[in-house]
Amino acid sequence: MPKSLLRIADLGPSDVERLLDRADSFKKSPKQSGDLLVGESVVLYFAKPSTRTKLSFATAVHRLGGVPIAVGPAELQMGRGESVEDTARVVSRLARVFVARTFEDEQLVRFDRAATIPVVNALTDGHHPCQALADLMTLREHFGRLRGLSIAYVGAGNNVTHSLIEAAALAGVNIRVGTPPALAPSPEIVERASAIAQSHGATVELVHDAAQAVAGADAIYTDTWLSMGEPEEEHDARVRALASFQVNAALMGRAQPTAVFLHCLPAHRGEEVTDEVADSRASLIFDQAENRLHTTVAVLEAVVRGTLTGA
Repeated sequence: MPKSLLRIADLGPSDVERLLDRADSFKKSPKQSGDLLVGESVVLYFAKPSTRTKLSFATAVHRLGGVPIAVGPAELQMGRGESVEDTARVVSRLARVFVARTFEDEQLVRFDRAATIPVVNALTDGHHPCQALADLMTLREHFGRLRGLSIAYVGAGNNVTHSLIEAAALAGVNIRVGTPPALAPSPEIVERASAIAQSHGATVELVHDAAQAVAGADAIYTDTWLSMGEPEEEHDARVRALASFQVNAALMGRAQPTAVFLHCLPAHRGEEVTDEVADSRASLIFDQAENRLHTTVAVLEAVVRGTLTGA
């Protein structure tokens, strides 16, 4: 059975290193492996809006010689009552890879169990593995290393936080997550990642104060305070709860003088981050956005060639 990528925890440290090395290589020489998917299609299922993810996957499939077929819930019978399992079996007969940006993680897990082709998580409610790989690539490009770096994530715990925690642990990066208690990331993910990080000489910490989270950090990361799929009526309450977690010049000043700013985008400027920070020389947000393409090409190559080992 082909190995899928549903969450960063599906990978091992060697997988992460190989994917980042291949992403670096694809960034330098985009046309290599251009015949990998010739005569093949990749289904891109998007139940949520997307800019970076849809464009990066469509471009990546094209660069590997394949045809991307983008579909939404209204274009698959799964949206009209066909079971996830039946859809998975049909798609497996017609396409080489299934990529999904959807809601429930369990739906993607069920699809993967029934499929006979690799499945790639392009974002679910619980995880965003492709984003985390681009984050690591961006940090490694900038600092020349990963092991020993310190990342501070501040804001609301969500799918991006979960994947970033898992990725940092595997890469030997220290991560301190600062959120209000009610918006903390999954305790199970934090606990598991802490054990993995410890084996790589790193730490995972959870705090509830933004200033404490960013103290001495090499990178400060944030995300929108209200994720896709969460009720819009919660917006004002989130803004009040997270006001002290805004990444502004004062908060950046508590990190290392050489600290960088990261955001997976889209940014809600004036809420989780100010223009002053987002547009500063410390901001790497558009490098992150570009690196989504290069890491996506690396992921697709790995799942097609079957080189992911989980070790």
